[in-house]
Amino acid sequence: MEIKNLYDPAAKLEIIERINKLTSESQRQWGKMDVAQMLAHLQQPLEVALGHRTIKGSFLMNLILPLFKKTLWDEKPWKKGIPTDPTYITVAAPRNFQQEKAKLLELISQFTEAALSDKKHPVFGFMTKEQWSRSGWKHIDHHLKQFGV
Repeated sequence: MEIKNLYDPAAKLEIIERINKLTSESQRQWGKMDVAQMLAHLQQPLEVALGHRTIKGSFLMNLILPLFKKTLWDEKPWKKGIPTDPTYITVAAPRNFQQEKAKLLELISQFTEAALSDKKHPVFGFMTKEQWSRSGWKHIDHHLKQFGV
């Protein structure tokens, strides 16, 4: 699996085009989130990268996840149904598809090297700007595949 870079305009455009293929009726192929919840979920790590959101992460995930840090951006696809840190779970509240889509697209447009926070990731620690970008792309790609786009 090729992991792309969200700084690359072509990769960013491809992600945007895939998001624009989603509808409020898009059905998940695995997991618990509906499409609007998934769009809200994707916003959160981008907000962390941009310095707009601070998270602590759960105690258990803070212990376990650093062991898997490299999997954030390596070439292996993520498995379906991998556990989500409770900080990023969005299934509790209904979401508005159009609002969540617009917010996500805005965050993706803001995602540039210059805009990234210089803070350490709250769970994974120091990440280079390329690692932030590749992990952001991989996370978005994973969930777009979850909804068949």
